[in-house]
Amino acid sequence: MKSKKLKIINRKGLTLNAHLEIPANQKPNYYAIFAHCFTCSSSLKAVRNVSRALTQQGFAVVRFDFTGLGRSEGEFADSHFSANVEDLLDVHAFMAEHYDAPSLLVGHSLGGAAVLVAASKIDAVKAVATVGAPATVAHVKQLFSHQLEETEEKGDVEVNIGGRPFIINHDFVKEFDKTDLPEIVKDLRKPLLIMHSPFDKTVGVENAEQLYKKAHHPKSFITLDNADHLLSNEIDSQYVGEMIGSWAKRYFPKTENVMLDTEGEQLVGHLNMAEDNFTTSIQTKNHTFIADEPASIGGDDFGPSPYEYLNAGLAACTVMTLKMYAERKQWDLKEVFVYISHSRKHSDDLQLVLDKPKYMDHINKKLKFVGNLDAKQIERLKEIASRCPVHKTIASEVIFETQIID
Repeated sequence: MKSKKLKIINRKGLTLNAHLEIPANQKPNYYAIFAHCFTCSSSLKAVRNVSRALTQQGFAVVRFDFTGLGRSEGEFADSHFSANVEDLLDVHAFMAEHYDAPSLLVGHSLGGAAVLVAASKIDAVKAVATVGAPATVAHVKQLFSHQLEETEEKGDVEVNIGGRPFIINHDFVKEFDKTDLPEIVKDLRKPLLIMHSPFDKTVGVENAEQLYKKAHHPKSFITLDNADHLLSNEIDSQYVGEMIGSWAKRYFPKTENVMLDTEGEQLVGHLNMAEDNFTTSIQTKNHTFIADEPASIGGDDFGPSPYEYLNAGLAACTVMTLKMYAERKQWDLKEVFVYISHSRKHSDDLQLVLDKPKYMDHINKKLKFVGNLDAKQIERLKEIASRCPVHKTIASEVIFETQIID
């Protein structure tokens, strides 16, 4: 998964701070937008966890800070509910222009209410998922209900929400009464997933019940048992992302991987220099995987390195060979672990006497057997481990033939 920073200018000329999370293969099937909770930001750990879980399902996810929150420009008092919806519309328009129109909206708490309203205004949105969303936007006023009268008398008032001070005004408060969320949900007519914890003390689970009753099918509900409102437990936020991704697949056409032609060979590797840095697509007749270099040498670390794949081939061949041998001998070998590392070492360090000392490739292989085996059997398995075909190929002289094809 790769994260890319975005700066999105909203309709008021304010810069919204955003991150685009991209799947490991850098080729998303679909795009989604995540709207965070009231007074939160896109950097909240739960937001990151949900977004990253979605990328594993093939979605690219934009998570951004609403006006006046996180690292976005503007004042919190300007971040009323209608402004949140406008920010969502502006982010969607930006993505449609520069990438692809997001077709999934995901919202947490008040962000859930915002995505419901935004989805009713965007034809390109095909599905909506909410987490801990209120059934009425005015529900948020409960957080500072004891100071509502002050906003009429004094104008700007500092309120404490979640242990943090914020400046609000009368216009900010009035905005929460303008939206009839249940009626919007009733008319939405798009696939809707409602997720809520029965133990949510901030937004009670009865809110989920009200939204669910108003919505038309297809609609789904998933209970987040034992989770709190902010999904503070990492297991809960990861679960939310995984469930949303699995649910959403029902409503999006299945995309087929573009298969590279192996031209009659066993596999093909492909690297687009302009787009992929070191990230290399590798294709066999039936399987696709990714190779990359670690970040320490300029790669994106989206997949194993070439030498890690070399080690993987050796490890796989070793355990398969040991399995076949042990089964033929009817030995009690239940599990095999092979630990492999490749490095370059000097012949002197390897205590090798050569006419011309030099650096050499060195592969360290460690074996661990699980089963009822005696010392003689273990020693024999060690010998067999060195006889697997890949081991013998690496250890022998290899003849390469390289051709240029059109």
